[in-house]
Formats: sequence, C-alpha cells, structure tokens
Amino acid sequence: MDFDLNEEQRLLVESARAFASHELAPGAADWDRDHHFPVDVIRRAAEQGYLALYINEEDGGLGLSRLSASLIFEQLAAGCVATTAYLTIHNMAASMLASFGDAELKARWLPGLVGGELLASYCLTEPDAGSDAAHLRTRARLDGKDYVLDGSKCFISGAGSTQVLIVMARTGEDGAKGISCFLVPADAEGVRYGRNEDKMGWRAQPTRTITFEGVRIPVGNRIGPEGQGFVYAMKGLDGGRLNIASCSLGAAQAALEQSLRYVEERKQFGKPLAEFQALQFKLADMLTALTASRQMVRLAAHRLDQRHAEASLYCAMAKRFATDQCFELCNDALQLHGGYGYLNDYPLERWVRDTRVHQILEGTNEIMRVIVARRLLEQGGMLDRLL
Repeated sequence: MDFDLNEEQRLLVESARAFASHELAPGAADWDRDHHFPVDVIRRAAEQGYLALYINEEDGGLGLSRLSASLIFEQLAAGCVATTAYLTIHNMAASMLASFGDAELKARWLPGLVGGELLASYCLTEPDAGSDAAHLRTRARLDGKDYVLDGSKCFISGAGSTQVLIVMARTGEDGAKGISCFLVPADAEGVRYGRNEDKMGWRAQPTRTITFEGVRIPVGNRIGPEGQGFVYAMKGLDGGRLNIASCSLGAAQAALEQSLRYVEERKQFGKPLAEFQALQFKLADMLTALTASRQMVRLAAHRLDQRHAEASLYCAMAKRFATDQCFELCNDALQLHGGYGYLNDYPLERWVRDTRVHQILEGTNEIMRVIVARRLLEQGGMLDRLL
C-alpha cells in the first residue's frame, strides 16, 4: 500500500479544505447555536460533487474511491463536523439507490439527489432496534401494486428537512432475511415527524423520530429484491463507519492546530506554554494518536476499495479506534486551553460535543468490539488470515 497521496487526491484535499474554510467554518458556530440546518451551503456542496462522491460517473456522481471520499470528509469536518456528518449520511443513502435501485427508480430520483435539489435521510434505527437492527419492526405489507408501511424510526438525521427517505422495513420472516429497502417520499401521506431532538452535539442538523401510518408507496419504490435490505444496510454501514471516523479525524486535526496556536501565544509564569515540557509531551501524544487513527482509517478505506474479504472487520476496527482517539484528542485540547476551552469563544467545546456521538452512531464502539472479537475467535488464533 502506498501511503503517499496521488496528484488527484492532493487536489481533492486542497479543494475540500478551501470549501471548508470559506463555506463551513465561518457559519459553524452560529449554526450550532441556532440549531440551523444550512441547506443553502449543502446545495453549494452539491456543486462540488460532495453529495455524490462515490456514485458512478454514469449516474452523475464523481465516481471516487472510498479512500478519496474519506480524505474529502476529513477536510470538510474541520470546517463543520455536524454539517459534514450530514453530507456523509446523504452520500450513503444516495449511493444505496445508485448501487441497488432499478433504472426507472434511479432516473426519477437520483439526479435530484446528486444535484442537491433533493436531500436524503437514512432510516434504519428504531426505538427497540438500535444495535439489534436485524430485529426491526417497521413493516411493509404488499397490497396490490403498493406496499403499505407501518412503524417508526428514531434518531433520523435530517428528518423533517429532507425530501427522500431510504427506509428499511420488514417484508418477510423475522431476522435479517426478512428486511427490504424502500425509497419513501418524505411528504407521503401518513408520514409523521416528531420534534427536533435537543442534542448535546450535531446541533446544526435536525434529528427526529419518523412514524409511518398506512403509508402507501408503489412496488417500484422498492430498492432491489425483497429480503436484501439488511445486506444493503450493512454494506452501507461499512462505508458509513469510515465516513464518521473521517469526520472525527477532521475535528481532531482542527483541535490540534488550534492547540498549537494557543500554546505558542499564551504565556504563564513569564514564558509561552509551548516551552513547558509537560505540554510538549501532551502535544506529542495528540499528534501520535491522530496519525495512528488516520492510518487505520486509510487502511480500512483501501481494504474496502479492494473488496478485501475482511473489509468489514477493518472498517469496524478503524471506526472504533479513530472515534475513541479523536474524541480524547479534542477533549485534551479543551483541557489544554483551561477555562477558555470551556467558552463558546473557542470552538473546542463544540468539537468535543460533536465528536462524542461518533462513538455511538453507525454501530456503537461496543458493537465494533463485538464484531472484531467474533471474527477473531472464528479464526481460532490464525491471525494471518485477517491481515
């Protein structure tokens, strides 16, 4: 594996860094304070292709590798973690339609999702089916030429402000094999939205419960065959775990850069903080954690791009490690700033709040450990099979 970025990737990084600096960072604090979902900025992101990073070019996307997409998300998150996290969710939802939908369904909905006229929410989690997604209860019952949806989803990012819902619902037997995937118009009759949740972080994007009460959708809105929904969801989550880990990298990088500026400018006992060895050690540990996290994420992205047999394992390990390490880095950066880090004048407290949820979503880090341990034990100690 070549650890150096190629010329195309360097250009993508520079472009994403510029977009984050000019379009995301200036508004991030206000969006967080006001609970504002910056749809206008998201649509400008679509002009850069950021709503369709790994959708094939023939479907209107950029056709990038998952590694290149990770590099872009990392840079964007340095500008606004919450908005970038929504971009990753939209990419996941739109790519499921692009990858598994039929030609007619794609022709009707995909251009709007790629171009930003339509925004998407991904609907998997339920009140009683979070980590245990295979036992979700939302049901889609076939009735003539329609499916009728009943049930509820919770913690849905963008809900109430998006136009497309990618919904996992049960069409058959209990367990993973009975789940199918559907595209549901967000304004369909019978779709109800709960209140915008008052969250610790990610305040720049809405999060709501969605209830489906007798919602009728055409059979043609099913994405792929019946019974394939859980497979699609898990494939989406492999990439989603990389995406959210990439957002953590961007926040951690920004926190470390802010810390370097602070210790060079701030003086105590007659000298800059940068001259205190204890703080030098802390900065060294922060850089080491960031570098290790970044390499794990890039290795996992490479494995996913290569369709490696253990790609899911690598994605789980990278997500667990990077989101834990990067949250701790942001928290250490806040501590280094002392009382100033706790004030809204600095972005440290926002980065801490925004990265904390990354240890929970796309599968909690405890579930990541379950995935890794099960796969490890299945090999009976033959580690070389996993490397």
